[in-house]
Amino acid sequence: MSERTLNLIKDNDIRWVDLRFTDTRGKEQHVSIPASYVDADFFEDGKMFDGSSIAGWKGINES
Repeated sequence: MSERTLNLIKDNDIRWVDLRFTDTRGKEQHVSIPASYVDADFFEDGKMFDGSSIAGWKGINES
């Protein structure tokens, strides 16, 4: 799947990727990242981000 996705990004000159997920309270959240951040390791290791703006996650003073 990662190879197919990487090819779609390249072949279609995609510049941004929108990652969507559901938080601990069931609300849909998303974060947009530059497509250049998405590589084979992204699918294996993931990417960290600051979750202090998401309800139910750590506060800004804990992130």
